[in-house]
Amino acid sequence: MMDLIKSKIRLMLSNGDLYLMMAPFLILFLMFTVIPVMSSVLLSFTDFNLLEWPSFVGWDNYVKLFLEDKIFTITVKNTLLFALLTGPLSYFLSLFVAWMVNDLSPKIRTLFTFMFYAPSISGTMYFIWSLIFSGDIYGWVNGFLINTGILNEPVAWLNDSRYSLSIIMLVQLWMSMGAGFLAFIAGLQSIDRTLYESGSIDGVRNRWQELIYITLPSMGPQLLFGAVMQISASFSAGRISIALAGNPSTDYAANTIITHVIDYATIRYEMGYASAIATVLFMLMLITNSFIRRVLRKYN
Repeated sequence: MMDLIKSKIRLMLSNGDLYLMMAPFLILFLMFTVIPVMSSVLLSFTDFNLLEWPSFVGWDNYVKLFLEDKIFTITVKNTLLFALLTGPLSYFLSLFVAWMVNDLSPKIRTLFTFMFYAPSISGTMYFIWSLIFSGDIYGWVNGFLINTGILNEPVAWLNDSRYSLSIIMLVQLWMSMGAGFLAFIAGLQSIDRTLYESGSIDGVRNRWQELIYITLPSMGPQLLFGAVMQISASFSAGRISIALAGNPSTDYAANTIITHVIDYATIRYEMGYASAIATVLFMLMLITNSFIRRVLRKYN
């Protein structure tokens, strides 16, 4: 055992310059990711209100979470439904659009890339969607449906528990062209063009065969990165729900685990309980990420 440790230390010392270059990222990653996650896990076993020193309560927060908190059950259902629908759809939509845009001329490709990526970073999109689904007669959807005779009176789309979650999933799908989309564009641009020439000699006859036998196998890292980003976006969806439907939404129909965390952390200041909710979400993301890695293993 000691020999193994010594060999590892010698290996690290021999690559000291590489570790030195990695140091800035490692320090920031440690400070803003590892330490906060570990702190959240530890706080989940405490009663902490930001004013008093945390007091250890064991598994009480988790017992309350799974056995007493009915709102948490609703948020888990909404989050899983959100992730199962918007996650895969966003992933394949980003991949398909990137694949289509990739064959355009450089200037047009840059323009379309910006057009598809902009919604993911623009805060004004919430305002636009609020106008579209506004609950009065001035809302674009209500105005159109009333003018065409489909509706007789306006519908409060974002405040109606029958529609709010579906609308928020639609907005999330529209705004999903983020880092994963850019990664797919970069992956498509990095593929060696001679592979397609070799493929045509070996019997590849159309673009779909090129996609299956050449393009996707050559984009393993990008496919995995895009999947991880979509998982994170789907499970951490909360800002859209709060911006459009409020927190809490009507009958909690559009609440997700993240909005439940925000409720207890920033409104009730029950940081121990909020940390327990965040820890459960973290475990769900880890399990899903592990599953996706297994699915995409053949492309890596």
